[in-house]
Amino acid sequence: MEKIYFIGINGIGMSGLAKIMKCKGYDVKGADICSNYVTEELLSMGITVYNEHDEENVKGADFVIASTAIKETNPEYAYAKKNGIKILKRGELLAKLLNRETGIAIAGTHGKTTTSSMLSAVMLKKDPTIVVGGILPEIKSNARPGKSEYFIAEADESDNSFLFMNPEYSVITNIDADHLDVHGNLENIKKSFIEFILHTQKESIICMDSKNLMDAISKLPEGKSVTKYSIKDENADIYAKNIRIVDRKTVFEVYVNKELKGEFSLNIPGEHNIQNSLPVIYLALKFGLNKDEIQEALNQFKGSKRRYDVLYDQELENGYGSKTKRVRIVDDYAHHPTEIKATLKAIKSVDNSRLVAIFQPHRYSRVHFLLDEFKDAFVDVDKVILLPIYAAGEKNEFNVSSEILKEHINHANVELMNEWKDIKRYVTRVKKDSTYIFMGAGDISTLAHEIAEELEGMSDENF
Repeated sequence: MEKIYFIGINGIGMSGLAKIMKCKGYDVKGADICSNYVTEELLSMGITVYNEHDEENVKGADFVIASTAIKETNPEYAYAKKNGIKILKRGELLAKLLNRETGIAIAGTHGKTTTSSMLSAVMLKKDPTIVVGGILPEIKSNARPGKSEYFIAEADESDNSFLFMNPEYSVITNIDADHLDVHGNLENIKKSFIEFILHTQKESIICMDSKNLMDAISKLPEGKSVTKYSIKDENADIYAKNIRIVDRKTVFEVYVNKELKGEFSLNIPGEHNIQNSLPVIYLALKFGLNKDEIQEALNQFKGSKRRYDVLYDQELENGYGSKTKRVRIVDDYAHHPTEIKATLKAIKSVDNSRLVAIFQPHRYSRVHFLLDEFKDAFVDVDKVILLPIYAAGEKNEFNVSSEILKEHINHANVELMNEWKDIKRYVTRVKKDSTYIFMGAGDISTLAHEIAEELEGMSDENF
């Protein structure tokens, strides 16, 4: 039995691959200094997880898998390199698995986790293998081995690892300026996505509503065609129209090549999620599911963990005997200005209560490069609370801070709160209908869960 060792095994991408390889019969081990919600599942599968990096852990391994976040100075990485153990990037291993199957790779600066999760949920009847960047409630995991030829995976552009892939089908949701510490500029990102399209064997399905993406495909070689989807342009191959909100659901009609395929609805709000659903519906129809099967799955789909994840939603006594005060806690991964703006606009479309965004900026480099783009990211909220920047292992080489970010945000009500206890006190003492959305890619999710649990444990009189 071949032995595979994962450095940083608790990462959302790494843990998914570890599970798949364990199910394929490999002896899987790994280490991570941080435990999280995936650690328990790994342990329950018989995967050894060390809580510190030590070269002793790697001895006897046939392969080592490392993400780009792992430095060559890591003792396990250094040992593997010194002793000739084959080292693969996480993206390389994922590509090797996907390229053997009917691979469907979902890429894009934003929306790829939701889109890949939605496609996975809809395609469950086809028994696909799944590796996505979030916890999918339908399988209670970020990965599952399937017995069919279909392999659905999230494709990561942050380090260009998606260029190891040669999928049969690809979906690109959009292109935006991000990970500029790696790519340098937007034009380089566009070039990477063009190459990704050229790696696709059968069909690339791209969103016409992304200006940067449309600019990129204009540079494709002659003879390379793509399938386009849109909620704005009826000339698209896949198009949504008659969009409306009915009982907090988003309802719309889907046309493929001008032919009506039916009316569909989503329980997750926002135009961006209609966009995300169009390639899902198109591919599901292509792979043999009927309209009713697709709609049934969409009805059940509530998003993946940390994507519009409602942790608490209750009406509470206001102290005068009538239930008029509604408190809602939402956890969301959005950390790029474009994601933040789309998410907040979506919530406002179905929720007219007071909206407070509690935002933890992610990485000094991202705040530095996108500082101006944060200007109008919070226009749809009543109040913004900023936490200190979550470093994610970076050094502050850019001399940025949440104080500087505050000055760039175009909003009359922005407040800095450095301590979690202050945010807890602020939320739990609310006196009016309010929705609190906790946003960021750092540890802010833990804070959101702690506050939701605290609210659950409080009686109405405490408010």
